[in-house]
Amino acid sequence: MRSTNYMDFYIKSERYKRGLNHLIATSVSNVFGIYIPFINFGSNSLFFFPWKGLHLNKKSVKEESGTEKMHGIYRKTPSQDEQEASALKAIELRDLQSQFLHLHHNKIYTKEALETSAKLLEVNPEHYTGWNYRKLAVQHFLNHQSETEADSESIQSVLNEELKVVENALKKNFKSYGAWYHRKWVLSKGHSSTDNELRLLVKFQKLDSRNFNAWNYRRFITMLKKISDEEELQYTTDMIYDNFSNYSAWHNRSVLLSHLFEKRGERQSHKESVLEEEFEFVRNALFTDPDDQSGWFYHLWLLDQTVKLEPFLLSSWPPHGSSRSVDYLDGRNLFPSMHSLSKDRMFPLVLYFSEPVEGVNSSTVTIECEYYANEDVIWRPLSANKFGFSQVWFTYLNLPDEVHSLKDCHVKVFVAQFPDIVSSSGFSCSQTSHIVFSLCVPSHDREHAEGQTVPRFSWKDKEFYSHATQSHDASLLRSLHQLKIAEESKSKAASDWSMKIISNEIAHCRELLSSTNCKIGKLTLARLLMAQNKLISYGIPNDGIEVHYEEILGLYHDLMKLDPVHICCYEDESSLVLLKQVTSSMESILRYCYQYGDSTSPRMYPCLCLRLNGLSLSQIGSVERLLWIQMLDLSHNKIRSIEGLEALQLLSCLNLSNNKICSFTALEPLRSLKSLKVLNISYNEIGAHAVNTRRYLCSSPMTHTVENDWNFKEFTNSGVKLTNHWDVFFIFRDLNLIQLDIMGNAVVNDQLKSFLFKLMPSLKWLDGENRN
Repeated sequence: MRSTNYMDFYIKSERYKRGLNHLIATSVSNVFGIYIPFINFGSNSLFFFPWKGLHLNKKSVKEESGTEKMHGIYRKTPSQDEQEASALKAIELRDLQSQFLHLHHNKIYTKEALETSAKLLEVNPEHYTGWNYRKLAVQHFLNHQSETEADSESIQSVLNEELKVVENALKKNFKSYGAWYHRKWVLSKGHSSTDNELRLLVKFQKLDSRNFNAWNYRRFITMLKKISDEEELQYTTDMIYDNFSNYSAWHNRSVLLSHLFEKRGERQSHKESVLEEEFEFVRNALFTDPDDQSGWFYHLWLLDQTVKLEPFLLSSWPPHGSSRSVDYLDGRNLFPSMHSLSKDRMFPLVLYFSEPVEGVNSSTVTIECEYYANEDVIWRPLSANKFGFSQVWFTYLNLPDEVHSLKDCHVKVFVAQFPDIVSSSGFSCSQTSHIVFSLCVPSHDREHAEGQTVPRFSWKDKEFYSHATQSHDASLLRSLHQLKIAEESKSKAASDWSMKIISNEIAHCRELLSSTNCKIGKLTLARLLMAQNKLISYGIPNDGIEVHYEEILGLYHDLMKLDPVHICCYEDESSLVLLKQVTSSMESILRYCYQYGDSTSPRMYPCLCLRLNGLSLSQIGSVERLLWIQMLDLSHNKIRSIEGLEALQLLSCLNLSNNKICSFTALEPLRSLKSLKVLNISYNEIGAHAVNTRRYLCSSPMTHTVENDWNFKEFTNSGVKLTNHWDVFFIFRDLNLIQLDIMGNAVVNDQLKSFLFKLMPSLKWLDGENRN
């Protein structure tokens, strides 16, 4: 607990003076209703502090030799006498616990037995079995009383005794989960008064105002007593006045405001007004002590509320207004033309929303085409969360077998015909969008050449040519035209108010960072700038505001130096920013586009490849602008997760070599890519770590039932222990790869290669070796 009085701690602090000057300059009295006299802040001046009774409670701890710091507290090594006393207490506790366990196992619930358990819990409040025993004892008593029809006073007496036991335990440790939960359980029986509970909470919160167990219990009590959210909001304000480093008070404030916003959902103007006041409220804490993180976390929650918009269709494949030339996958060519059908005549249709949504089905998304019945279309989410929300939804359009030549077949897709598409934030997709594209199937009288030799694909630089030197520039540019998102969809879903608020916060954050090198302040500025760029990309009027990708990348570069402990987090965020910059315009993305193969070569179609190799990327992002990609080179980066690639339903060639992928299960998004033919995952870290927690992202079929159609019988004589390679089976069993490179990973051996050949009959090349 922190206890230093703010006035003593900050009386001569430049940081304090800066914060107070900011309070005066921004007329914070309008927000708090407090008169702030202006006084010259000379080194010996007296002044009034606007936060009534505020205590920063920055506990000053002296470092002493032979101490160890844990959670900000220095602890001394115990002396010999202290160690002996602790050993005696341990012996007494073991004896007491043995007595208690005897009573518990024999279901003895006498008065003496309850006194023994109470004594044990008073000494050790974390003894969960002790609390469960008391629940059983109380329930035993209540069941007995219901049979004898005893009066309510005796029941209340028993429950009050339980509350007393809990209170004594909390005096020993007021952060005991078991004790607080037991108190909730007692009150839920409905025979005890809640009048004393708030008074008890005040006592414990004086001992530690940030105890989240007590705050959680307070929310439980206020719900029982039906105390209004407005009243509780004022209580959090008072607690923040007392100590603005109170993480729990800020968190409770966010919970209460969320409840109020839900109740008044129809009054958007009221929400905007409240959020503006809250930004001003927390800004005073930030300017007073920029290094205190509690206010910054609340500021991040406010930012999230500000940029929450109703979901809308962000992009699609095929893009609106496009004309797709369709050809059939042919065995004579390793790579199909840009928009080919698979052999089973399926054409992918992908919808990418601005937020994760649910409710995408044949009722909310309708397809009009003479060859399809809308009710037969089944929409599936890609990488849905446990609640079924996903940003990406897809289906397949199946051309009838009788269609061999078809020109200008128009397809119309209407999205959000009914307001049943809902985001995970609770907003409905009220904006109706439509996509219109046409399909062209040329005459096709060639026979498939399944038995012909398939050439090996090469990722060497000499195989790639600048797109500008080829004759296919026009078609490539048309393919990339989809990067432009329809303005009419975006402007209606966005908010000018959000842009105004974020721009205002950016200005204040820059003002603060001009005089302090605050890590979390830099992180917040980076997030604010990204939020602003996001709104600009959605088409919100911005009065000529420019995007700030270089500034954001610079902020993350500084953070990597200032805070190397969290460098992986900053690398992930920086990667997302860089990919936003790369995909921000057609001109930008074309710098990374190359053509694979010679246009005069008869063995393959020239194909566009996006080469993002060697950019130090650690995470994938901006895939909504990459739905057109067939070939993608992500080699020589720092990628640990490929989440997001599952949206690239046209992807046929993928290079992930020389990255930091630690397990086969990290490749799970590939299971959704039915068009994938060439995969390079060589020289990663698969199998290099003795303890690899990422391995268990999906359950092993050896210990759990993941899918009931897994059949291992055909592999029992292959010489491979499936218990060692179940993850390989899980990832690759449904892929139709032609070429796979896995060399340079610790897990690779001859048995694994043999298993992969048997697992994927379509596989022709493995680490440069031909199946034949």
